[in-house]
Amino acid sequence: MSTRLSKAGRLVDTSKSVAFTFNGKKMQGHAGDTLASALLANDQMMVGRSFKYHRPRGIVASGAEEPNALVNLGSGNTFEPNQRTTTTELFDGLSATSQNHWPSLDFDIGAVNGLFANYLTAGFYYKMFIHPRPLWKYVYEPFIRQSAGLGKAPKDTDGDRYEHFYAYVDVAVIGGGVAGLQAALAAGEAGAKVLLMEQTAHFGGRAPVDGGTIDGIEAETWIAGALARLDEMPNVTVRRRMMGAGVYDHGYLLGYERVKDHAPELDAPRHRLWRIRAKQIVTATGAIERPISFAGNDIPGVMLASAVRDYAVNYGVAVGQKTVVVTNNDDGYRTALKLKELGVDVPAVIDAREDGAGALADAARKAGIRVEPGKAIAKVKGGKRVEGVELCRMQGNGGAVIETIKCDAVAMSGGWSPVVHLWSHCGGKLVWDEVESHFKPDPDRAPTNQEGKPFVITAGSASGPLGLGEVLSDADAAGKKAAEAAGFSAASTPAPVGDARDEKPMQPVWMMPSDAVYNLRMKMWLDYQNDVKVSDVQLAAREGYESVEHTKRYTTLGMATDQGKLSNINGLAILADTLGAEIPQVGTTTFRPPYTPISMGSIGGEARGEIFQPIRHTPIQQWHIDNGAYMEPVGHWRRPYTFPRGSETHEQAVNREITNTRTNVGLLDASTLGKIIVKGPDAAKFLDLMYTNMMSTLKPGKCRYGLMCNENGFLMDDGVVARLDEETFLVHTTSGGAAHTHAHMEEWLQTEWWDMKVYTADVTEQYAQIAVVGPKARKVLEKLGGMDVSKDALKFMEWTQGKLGGFDARIFRISFSGELSYEIAVPASQGRAFWDALMEAGEEHGVMPYGTECLHVMRAEKGFIMIGDETDGTVIPQDLGLNWAISKKKEDFIGKRGQQRTFLASEDRWRLVGLETVDGSVLPDGAYAVVHGHNENGQRTMIGRVTSTYYSPTLGRGIAMGLVKHGPERMGELVEFAKTDGSTVMAKIVDPVWYDKEGEKQNV
Repeated sequence: MSTRLSKAGRLVDTSKSVAFTFNGKKMQGHAGDTLASALLANDQMMVGRSFKYHRPRGIVASGAEEPNALVNLGSGNTFEPNQRTTTTELFDGLSATSQNHWPSLDFDIGAVNGLFANYLTAGFYYKMFIHPRPLWKYVYEPFIRQSAGLGKAPKDTDGDRYEHFYAYVDVAVIGGGVAGLQAALAAGEAGAKVLLMEQTAHFGGRAPVDGGTIDGIEAETWIAGALARLDEMPNVTVRRRMMGAGVYDHGYLLGYERVKDHAPELDAPRHRLWRIRAKQIVTATGAIERPISFAGNDIPGVMLASAVRDYAVNYGVAVGQKTVVVTNNDDGYRTALKLKELGVDVPAVIDAREDGAGALADAARKAGIRVEPGKAIAKVKGGKRVEGVELCRMQGNGGAVIETIKCDAVAMSGGWSPVVHLWSHCGGKLVWDEVESHFKPDPDRAPTNQEGKPFVITAGSASGPLGLGEVLSDADAAGKKAAEAAGFSAASTPAPVGDARDEKPMQPVWMMPSDAVYNLRMKMWLDYQNDVKVSDVQLAAREGYESVEHTKRYTTLGMATDQGKLSNINGLAILADTLGAEIPQVGTTTFRPPYTPISMGSIGGEARGEIFQPIRHTPIQQWHIDNGAYMEPVGHWRRPYTFPRGSETHEQAVNREITNTRTNVGLLDASTLGKIIVKGPDAAKFLDLMYTNMMSTLKPGKCRYGLMCNENGFLMDDGVVARLDEETFLVHTTSGGAAHTHAHMEEWLQTEWWDMKVYTADVTEQYAQIAVVGPKARKVLEKLGGMDVSKDALKFMEWTQGKLGGFDARIFRISFSGELSYEIAVPASQGRAFWDALMEAGEEHGVMPYGTECLHVMRAEKGFIMIGDETDGTVIPQDLGLNWAISKKKEDFIGKRGQQRTFLASEDRWRLVGLETVDGSVLPDGAYAVVHGHNENGQRTMIGRVTSTYYSPTLGRGIAMGLVKHGPERMGELVEFAKTDGSTVMAKIVDPVWYDKEGEKQNV
């Protein structure tokens, strides 16, 4: 049984008890415990069930590589599934429950899957769920959906808060072991701005557990001194509980900080996502011990030897009373010796090597530990916990059992693999180390920045060396190299001197015994979480999945939340052996960020609740609300739909606003219109490519309406472009299109036309923009005074700027209503005051504010299109009769070749027309024009649809715009439109311009 040792661990405070529950059972731990160490101290060996076979599973590791011990934490709005017990720090009141079982952990009905193991081999779902086909919908699919996933998805809104943090450093060091500490010291002493992060609560890594001396002193003492030196450096920032989550192009790094998981009572964000820009990144991420594949290596109580050592030294926890150690390298003996020193019985060390270990084996024998070289574990006995092991020869098939050794824990050591994930995220390549049998970074093929220079350096065990002396020497060189690459001069101080490594070579052991029979291979586990066995990988190879990436997907090897940290190398080796190939030929799978799972809350940061998608306000927003406006969403904005008065309905209010604007003067808050500055020597050339029509011929002081298409030729936005000077344009977009249009511009500038000298800036929120519209609009502006806005001074499609009524104003003479109209932009800070001034000046002329619906009706009366109404992502300008806005002089523009495709150039496309119902009623929005006949789905054959439909008080009838097949050639024809109640209504195809076709009113 597992229990607390009489000698307390170095990281726990036994004077402070911590109460927690597991599956409702009350337990006690100590301050400094992880949930894993506390569970083991309470003899809770089984902590969960495996994914496919629901086999009992226990804790295997002591860090982020743990694949089994995933639990649900908390409840209600603090509930979080799939949390590793090994990285969860214990706190008072912690509540954890095991997952992936029913009805209980001890008795799980899903364990029946193990009886069908011979049929649930690799890729069984591809073979099983094909036939018979009718069973898919009612049997297979419901079964798969019910079985999918491990933990339960939270139901309540997350009660915690999260934040993002931005940092700019010269050197970022990931990993706080002795290698990370020395790399940070070397870079910091060179004067570089350094960020050192360690994913656990403690620095030093394995050194304090494994022992050894540095510069003649104990490793733990050296670590404390290194931390003190770093704390004294103002140019160095040190963070605990912070993981390097992902490395991206150009020195971009994501850091994931768990701020208060260990102390929920803190008034702080739970997690913080760091967005880091670093000139150089040093990955001092260490190495992970590999398991060994032998039958029953997943039974609770079988653990990594290094983890058994960690729990004993750090937390004072003995995983078992009798612990057998099985190894293929000298490091496994360190665990045996440490356990013996702490009073734990070690019945035997089983060493797969015929000639065994060196000095450490002698030390083990001297301590009274039995050593069995050239032997192997044929099978672990037990079900929900280890009961013993069967001993056999390594060079055999496991059939001849030498003896059975009674034990309650097995510590396995299969060698060490450098943590290369972060190195590989951004393209770093690996090389196979024949001596240590692991992949390590190839320094000649490091990730490079935009200048082609390496920006990621590995340090310590992450580079490949495993001895303390080699680790420190490599780390020191890495820190100095990073500082120099960042532009600093590193000091010529010597590296710390650590103990030399004096060990016999390891022996690669991927399967134990070497020629194990099939029945044993069926019980040898590679990927604990996804239940992938040695036999599964061998089957995949026999069935033709020779690529490691194909094998990964066919077997799900390495696809679990631990991303193959324990299973990867062993799986690759089994695949290579089955194929008769060398491991380097097989290669590795792709490592992708994040290194370990990060919370969804940290990704979202502050963007949640009311600020998940913040509502944008114009400077005049409060006036609208105070004056009873009915607001509607327009993109991220809220705009006045109409301003009802008294008992008016919305329809009555809209009709009043239209009539008043057509006869007097109306004010529209147009501040939401997108405003993008495009500036530079190549600005005109750039806009010629952006728009379908010519912008380079536009003169300063003039405006031009333009259409913007995507690369497929479909219309994506429109607006008025004003030329401010020879190198500067102001691009107006639709209210919902500013961000998208700006991103569209930047994408082309950064990926295709990177050599153009053009700068863009979205200044939408920097200006308030107000449309003064109607026959009396000029009189209102003249009353404000300060600028000449006469017909001759400011012609249609021109702009000017100056002081208007004391306000800094830029006036555009443009119209979206067909009336005399001015759009006036003032600094946002002057927006509300300017609106008030216009309302006061227009009072004698019958001024009224109007909303978006009035705007829509007036533009429809003029036949003006609106993006999002007349367009839906499949419409081209030619469909809307806008051929005049497509330049025939330009060689190219975005979308030109797309519009030349046969389908888009067809004469059979639906095109824009006006529609008048015979009875004067309003057509249903989106109604389809139907003709006799039915399509393959049994629906009426359609030849068009309504895009915009309104009641026009100006005309006293319903009007509509729509897209109809051969529409412009069918003027005067009657077309049948379906209504929502199943009936139909007849409408006549007419010119889409109903009001002031010649444009006389807007030109007065």
